[in-house]
Amino acid sequence: MPIDALRISPPASTQSSAGRCRIQSSRMDSEARALENDLIREAQQGSRTAFDALVRQYDQAVLRLALHLTGSEQDAEDIHQEAFLKAYRYLANFRFECSFYTWIYRIVTNLCLDLLRRRKSRREDQAVLIDSSGEEMDLLNNVSDERASANPDRELNRKFLGERILSALDQLTPRERMVFELKHYQGLRLRTIGEMLNTTEETAKNTLFRATRKLRANLAQVR
Repeated sequence: MPIDALRISPPASTQSSAGRCRIQSSRMDSEARALENDLIREAQQGSRTAFDALVRQYDQAVLRLALHLTGSEQDAEDIHQEAFLKAYRYLANFRFECSFYTWIYRIVTNLCLDLLRRRKSRREDQAVLIDSSGEEMDLLNNVSDERASANPDRELNRKFLGERILSALDQLTPRERMVFELKHYQGLRLRTIGEMLNTTEETAKNTLFRATRKLRANLAQVR
């Protein structure tokens, strides 16, 4: 797909070479997809070796996604394990209507969504600690930080901004936060996000719009 707005056509020789490269790349992608589909079929027939090959292919990507979405190494490891257990249990239901990449990411995002909902519910059930001046207390401020800082003011501003961003993200619904992070932190396309969340690209786009609008409103006073 051309990425330049002017759509300048290259010389004929270059265009021919680029065309050959695209064909070769497409052929390689098709071959890789075919090999992966063969592994899936073998795994569906009970081959543990084939399933282990699929796990090795997506192992680190799944762990990175879970770690980013949960922000917790322990939660990420738990979700990583549960995602592949679910994949193994329900692999017979895979119908090759999407890539295995999209399918396993859908499992991970759904598990992360459930975790975020539980977290949000627990936070709402907990009482907010209020100090004598009526300001919300941050218990983390009472924990000493041994790290030296060359610029205390800059470090304080960075910490404040980070806390405001996290607070603003917490104001989103779990699904809004998920779509926002998948789009802006993982760099995924809205169509892919929609497939992962079992919805449409348009719905994912609308969810992203709502999330962005809320974040802008919550961060309007931060400069």
